[in-house]
Amino acid sequence: MSERTATIASRVGLHARPAAIFAEAAGELDLEVTIAREGEPIDDAMDAASILSLMSLGASFGDVVVLRAEGAGADEALDRLVKILETDHDAE
Repeated sequence: MSERTATIASRVGLHARPAAIFAEAAGELDLEVTIAREGEPIDDAMDAASILSLMSLGASFGDVVVLRAEGAGADEALDRLVKILETDHDAE
């Protein structure tokens, strides 16, 4: 299983626009990607392609989250998703 950490860069956290951008990117993958706040049990990880899951995660600006995926291309996919989370989409 591949795993990456990312720091939420959007000033409003992982809500509304940033969550929609991230969920769309995760949903386009042929992998199941999960997301959880750093330090939470793996069993509490949520579907990264679900906007509702992302918003209920409650990740704020500066919070660290953990992304996990398994399968062919998981490393590259997680690297792309980390870049999305570490971009301030509210500044665009």
